Amino acid sequence: MNKWIITLTVMLPTLIEIIDTSVVNVALDHIRGSLSAGLDESTWTITSYLVSNAIIIPMSGWLSRRYGRKRYLMFSIAMFTVSSFLCGSAWSLESLVFFRILQGIGGGALQPISQAILLETFPPKQHGIAMAAFGVGIMFGPIVGPLLGGWITDNWSWHWIFYINVPIGIISIFLAAMFITDPPYMKGESMKVDYWGLGLLAVGLGALQIVLDKGQQDNWFDATYIVWLTAIAVICISLFIIVELYYAEHPIVDLRTFRNGSFRIGNAIMFFGFFNLFASIVLLPIYLQTLMGYTAYLSGVVLGPGGLATLIALPLAGRLVTKINPKALLTFGMIVNAYATWLMAHFTLTADFATVIWPRVVLGIGMGFFFIPLTTLTMSGIPKEEMGNASSIYNLLRNLGGSFGVAFVTTILARRAQFHQSRLVEHATPYDPNFQIAMQQNMHYLQAQGVPPSQLESGSLAMIYQELLRQASMLSFNDAFLLTCGIMLLMLPFIQFMKRPKGASGPLELH
Repeated sequence: MNKWIITLTVMLPTLIEIIDTSVVNVALDHIRGSLSAGLDESTWTITSYLVSNAIIIPMSGWLSRRYGRKRYLMFSIAMFTVSSFLCGSAWSLESLVFFRILQGIGGGALQPISQAILLETFPPKQHGIAMAAFGVGIMFGPIVGPLLGGWITDNWSWHWIFYINVPIGIISIFLAAMFITDPPYMKGESMKVDYWGLGLLAVGLGALQIVLDKGQQDNWFDATYIVWLTAIAVICISLFIIVELYYAEHPIVDLRTFRNGSFRIGNAIMFFGFFNLFASIVLLPIYLQTLMGYTAYLSGVVLGPGGLATLIALPLAGRLVTKINPKALLTFGMIVNAYATWLMAHFTLTADFATVIWPRVVLGIGMGFFFIPLTTLTMSGIPKEEMGNASSIYNLLRNLGGSFGVAFVTTILARRAQFHQSRLVEHATPYDPNFQIAMQQNMHYLQAQGVPPSQLESGSLAMIYQELLRQASMLSFNDAFLLTCGIMLLMLPFIQFMKRPKGASGPLELH
């Protein structure tokens, strides 16, 4: 079977599913107005998808073994397609949230199944090329999602961000039926259902995803429900680990895969790599729109070249990974990523377009040289029979890394803005020469604008305070970018503990 036809077959629905994780964000205001929902309520259309998606990803390996991978893949595409149509037809916020849950359940399995199929379809020496194809969807989806969603919403309506999935889903089902075949060990097994593992995983990951998504919005542990959900997540995930390791006959997630040292370290590096990527992708548009006055479209234009840089870097890294030590390529990729976020940490309120677009391009190149060698080092030592389970874990930790990254930087942004505001206010006194000069300049400006004399002083103070808030916010962005840079650099030493594939393309040695 032509491996490129199989690549198209599995990546087409996967790309659409990844786009759907971010496409709703830009259409949220339109959805809220159309369905007469409040801002807090409308965000559940995003959270519900992320929660169900996070729950199903680690189960996909077990479900593939239980029902057969081809059958489960076609079921997942069909469920995603039907629920996409239902989302577009939703008549209320409650119905949309429910259909988004179904959409997340259908789409969650597509990423790990696609990765597992690609790693099995391509010979070991071409794993870099296979992961380059997979990386196109993983890296490009979060960038093209907001752009596509904004364009469709502005030119058609928010309903079409879901309807557009339907024809692509139908094509994907036919392609899967014709070109995907199950290997002998993936025909479906009669296994006892791990009910305890299933329940603990669903509740634990569901609670964790809600905490990460809603924590900063409700000031974290000041909200009682966040405290309870955090406790539930910690208890359920801890019990899940114990049950899966020691009591489950057929665990829903086989955690024994972590005995492979390279797999263990690779997952940790992947977690923090996407922690950095998603943090940067979220911070950059907020900085551009809130402080620099960019429109949503222009901020998307800034992100776009980074996606193109990734598309160029991925196939290049895929070819080099078979010729150069993957550990060297991974080190290069992580240093480039750290350098990109370091550049972002030096943004100012006077940065021009070229200044903000260049670090995003650098980050795009770095992610291409990060994803391919890391996946090669992490997955090459996994037997084909365990690839589905390993891919499920790998994709789960990648997604969780992104969720933790977004939660972390939005919290840092809010807390450090308060810190810098309080520090800057200390110097804004009538006895400070710069403050006096600014007051006089603002009063002269307001007077020239025709402001009554009685309002000149208060108006000048308001202008100074507004500028102080902008400066404090800018400093908080610098802090957030700098912290993500530091976290990436801290992961560099762990690369040395990963095992290089034997020879040119052999499997990784187990610790």
